[in-house]
Parts: sequence; C-alpha cells; structure tokens
Amino acid sequence: MSSIVLRCGQIEELRNRQFSSYKCVLQYRISGEGTPMSDEKLVLHEKRGRALWITINRPDKRNALNASVIAGIADGYRRAHDDDDVRAIVLTGAGVKAFCAGMDLQPGGGFAYDLSRPNLDFADLLRLAQNATKPSIARVNGVCMAGGMGLLCMADMAVSAEDAIFGLPEVKVGVYPMQVLSLLQSMAPQRVVREWCITGEPFSAAEAKEAGLLNYTVSAADLDAKVEWLIARISDKSPTAIRRGKYATRMLASMSFDQAIAYAEAQIATLSMTQDAKEGMAAFVEKRKPVWTGK
Repeated sequence: MSSIVLRCGQIEELRNRQFSSYKCVLQYRISGEGTPMSDEKLVLHEKRGRALWITINRPDKRNALNASVIAGIADGYRRAHDDDDVRAIVLTGAGVKAFCAGMDLQPGGGFAYDLSRPNLDFADLLRLAQNATKPSIARVNGVCMAGGMGLLCMADMAVSAEDAIFGLPEVKVGVYPMQVLSLLQSMAPQRVVREWCITGEPFSAAEAKEAGLLNYTVSAADLDAKVEWLIARISDKSPTAIRRGKYATRMLASMSFDQAIAYAEAQIATLSMTQDAKEGMAAFVEKRKPVWTGK
C-alpha cells in the first residue's frame, strides 16, 4: 500500500507542474513564436464580479474557431488563474445565434494543421482546461457544433438556452470528432455518443441535458441570470477546497480503486491542514459565515 501512495505522490508532483507548463507554452505561442497572436477583438475577456468571462467574438462566423480564437480562450484561462479574486470562468459566444459552430472551414479560416508539430492547438486547449484548478461554466447561447462541443465538454458545468442546437457534423465533411471524443465519451452514454458521431445529425438542448452534457436549460431571456446564480453558488465556497478538489478529481479518474482510495485518504489529510479548512471548521462551530483566504 505504501508503494501505491508513493506512486500517487510522484504523479501528483508531476501534475502539479503540468498546468504551469501549459501556461508557458501558451505565452510562447501568443508572443508570436508559435501560433498567430490572439486578436483582442476575436476573444473578449471581461471580469464580472468574481468571474472572468471569455467570449468568442465572431458572431458573423457563428463564433467559429481559428488559431487566434483558440489562443485567446487559452489566454483567458491563464488570466483567470493568475487573478486570486477570480473564482470562476465563464465561456460563451457573442450574439444570440451561436455558442461556437466549430472550426472555421473557410479557406485559410483555421481548418489546417502543421503536421510537423506533435501537438495541435485545440488539443492543447483541452489539456489546459482539464488541468485547470478554477471551475468553469459553459454558457451555451446558441448553436454548439463540432469543436464547440469540445468547448462544452471541457467546462465543469454548462447552462444552455432551451433553443440551442447541438451536433457533431464532422462526418458530413469527411472527418470525425476525434479530439472532442477524448472528453465526450466519458460524459455521455456510449450508444448515444456513437449515434451523434456516426450520423452527424443535430440534437436538441433537451437531448443534450438528458445525456448528461448540461446542468440546466433555461429560456434565452433567463440564461445570464442562471449563470450568475451558479457563479454565486461557487464564489461563496472555499477556493482552496475547490482547487484541490478539482485537482484530485482529475487524478482519481485514471486510478484503480486501490490507488484512488490511497490517494484520497492522503489528500483529505492534507486538505484538513489548510487555512481554509481550519476557518471552515471554526466558522461552523461559531455559527458564522467563513472568511476564505484561499490558502
């Protein structure tokens, strides 16, 4: 059993550096050394209360992805993690018609790959999001297709307009939702996922919620209010507990039971020694609201 704990500790140490390494890669690419620099007009970053809102600003292109948009979203994640006041990330699209329609398929729009590079920008974005330690919410305000489904899946929670349309239409242009599947296949029933991928046909917000992709569906008019409600339910909780909890959840997903329980018992012991845990216990005993330091 001790060897299992040792392995888990070694894995934790490696993963603890992983998010920072992706941040370094991101800074390198945005500086012009790798993928094109993010255009501020294509991706907007706005701090609203305790949340950082990341908005894809290409409504005329149904908020389609290209290299600059991907870099801008990743930069938003980096900024959120660099700001201790930010408790949540909201990812959405501009306008009322589309959340994200996937990759820009127009010539030169973004559907091109440099095969000399071992990693793809969109794959690196999914890696970054999976190793993020601040919770994220997908605000689905319209069409969510192809790569947009990847953005949906990389968020911790999702709130959608009732009239939003979803789909994985890649087979209609001769490809397959390979990168999206890395997240989607563990979130929805296998037979449902296969139907979506193989037929490429669209499905409704109600079907997406039934399959487990959405937390809530509301009218378009109530979408922002529901997102703000969810942010409020996050921001009054311990940031330390959430940060370490998200990290642990990521680790536990790839472990056997014996590995997972050994790792979990070590994690709860460590977490109980943090300032937030001590404050939470004291506040409970004293019957007052806790004052979180995030430490």
